[in-house]
Amino acid sequence: MVMGKRGRPSALEVCRVLAVFLSLFPSVSLQCKILKCNSEFWASTSNSGPEEEVCAALRTYNSCVRRTARTCRGDLAYHSAQHGIEDLMSQHNCSKEGPTSQSRTRTPLPSPPKPSLPDSQERSDGPEVCHYERSIPRNTAPPNYTHCGFFGDPHLRTFGDDFQTCKVEGAWPLIHNRYLSVQVTNTPVVPGSVATATSKLTIIFKNFQECVDQKMYHAETDELPAAFADGSKNGGERHGANTLRVVEKVSGQHVEIEAKYIGTTIVIRQVGRYLTFAVRMPEEVVNSVEEGDNQDLYLCLHGCPANQRIDFRNFRARAAEAQSAGRTRSSSAHGFTYQSAKAKCKERLPVEDLYFQSCVFDLLSSGDINFTMAAYYAFEDVKMLHSNSKRYHIFENDAFMSSATQRGKSLFSLLLLNLLSLLLWIECCTVHL
Repeated sequence: MVMGKRGRPSALEVCRVLAVFLSLFPSVSLQCKILKCNSEFWASTSNSGPEEEVCAALRTYNSCVRRTARTCRGDLAYHSAQHGIEDLMSQHNCSKEGPTSQSRTRTPLPSPPKPSLPDSQERSDGPEVCHYERSIPRNTAPPNYTHCGFFGDPHLRTFGDDFQTCKVEGAWPLIHNRYLSVQVTNTPVVPGSVATATSKLTIIFKNFQECVDQKMYHAETDELPAAFADGSKNGGERHGANTLRVVEKVSGQHVEIEAKYIGTTIVIRQVGRYLTFAVRMPEEVVNSVEEGDNQDLYLCLHGCPANQRIDFRNFRARAAEAQSAGRTRSSSAHGFTYQSAKAKCKERLPVEDLYFQSCVFDLLSSGDINFTMAAYYAFEDVKMLHSNSKRYHIFENDAFMSSATQRGKSLFSLLLLNLLSLLLWIECCTVHL
């Protein structure tokens, strides 16, 4: 009440500070992925324009936050953003319906090419239009590439480098965005076991302007084709058809699909009786969400649902305990003891990271020695596709240290969040008074 109108910060400024704070402390919102919403709102309001632009930015922010509802329920940052948006929309007299804005931080994907010229005229812009990296404007930062891998019983490495072991029996989507969809079908490795592995994989590349026609690739056990489902090996009859192509590396064992128009490379292998999947994709393509799609169930983006995850560390600990207690029969039901499984995995995976540990888990749960090679090739694909060589290996300690650091930051972050929320509440109350 003492501060004059000119002396107190606006609600929009307080909300901007909140968004920046959440960006600086991702531990607050890491699980529910609300960081992207906050950073885009900050970018779109960094230079306040007319009231209509502020309302458009708030509607965009609100839409982004709504899409995270399922994974963010119970998250303090999520609920703070919700209340902040409501107060700001009320203060600026913004309607919930109306135009939205696009974040200025987003780099546009390749623009649709101009209509085709007659066959006798050669298009000089053709290769650039349908080539993701060539379409990026000069003096622009190079794209950030991400990696997802799915292999073994199965083990999942998400685009965010989370490593999980999952049940996920039946058909599950790995990726779904404006440009392609990937779905796997997993079947039990051993009757009665929760461990499954991939027996079918389907990829749909959606038609993209004049670059490629819609194409489907389908693989299953003992059938790893060197072509799309229609028999073709490229993107069809369109101008940039050769920016999508299937390349057979080893007949019946290793196929790669290059989708240069979206900067994406996919590796599919058959190891033993099961399939493995790995992809390298620009972050922009990963986040090209279709309107109204909250992406909750797409494994490469958000990981496996909590009720589908297997804690293979406990499984391994029980196997080691059983062996040390002399219960050899129970630890070698599938032909491997804990020590013999470690020895076999060590032949191909000398570093005891999570790829090594997943190999041990697979041998103990199935007895299928082919899973040793599945883990080995999955790591080889990481080295080929991951953009950060320092992140090739993932260790159990990485997850533990990350969790400990997050708990430490969260205490400090919680205090600041409450303070910022209080400032926002005081500002809104003062405005109404």
